[in-house]
Amino acid sequence: MRPFLFLMTILFLASSCASKKEILYLQDSADYDNTVVQYTSPTIQPNDVLRITVGALVEETAIPYNKPTTFANQGGSVEMMQLEGYLVTEDQQINFPQLGFISTANKTVIQLRDEIAKRLEDEGHLVSPTVNVRLLNAKVTVLGEVNTPGTYNFTEQNISILQALGYAGDLTINGKREDIILVREIDGVHKITHLNLTSAELLKSPYYFIKPNDVIVVNPNNPKVKSAGFVGNTATVISVVSILLSTVVLITR
Repeated sequence: MRPFLFLMTILFLASSCASKKEILYLQDSADYDNTVVQYTSPTIQPNDVLRITVGALVEETAIPYNKPTTFANQGGSVEMMQLEGYLVTEDQQINFPQLGFISTANKTVIQLRDEIAKRLEDEGHLVSPTVNVRLLNAKVTVLGEVNTPGTYNFTEQNISILQALGYAGDLTINGKREDIILVREIDGVHKITHLNLTSAELLKSPYYFIKPNDVIVVNPNNPKVKSAGFVGNTATVISVVSILLSTVVLITR
């Protein structure tokens, strides 16, 4: 009877433990040392909020092309800037002073900046204008087996999936590192991809840098699923083993 109990304990422990290969990040990182970083600029999406400022050689001449600001005396918080920013409509347009409606479809903030500057100069509004465009409401949602799931705002133009997971406090020990799900909206269509954090090939992936409104889902690994669906706690383990032992005793009599 004791050998049987010992065998059952070993089998249970083996089925509920994650292997080293399932836990460590970027395990083949030496093969990807000195990888060239491919920065990307996300395209502007509906419901994005943009801050656009215009300058000129004669500062006063640029005033009509800038929205009046009231957040200066309130610390210039991002929330206040969002209220006074340019909201991209569902048909992907903004209404810009003096120039009217401008399409943002398939444009990055850099491309929109260059277009506005060119129009201001070509149409005789300003001489040598300077334009700055910045996305104010970039956010990423991280769900599942992370320590602090939620939606996180960021102001950088490029953040990696590793940074996004860092915002959420990293994966728990039960997170499935070799199959991270990333949901991205592209031109009104949801695209889903699967990423492997245990391989440094991630560094070369076009999905290494996340884009605003991405959703990252971390599913539980196999040991977590097994423990949740079959044996959830110590009392359950004892009950299962007791039933098995009783069955063996009845059969062997």
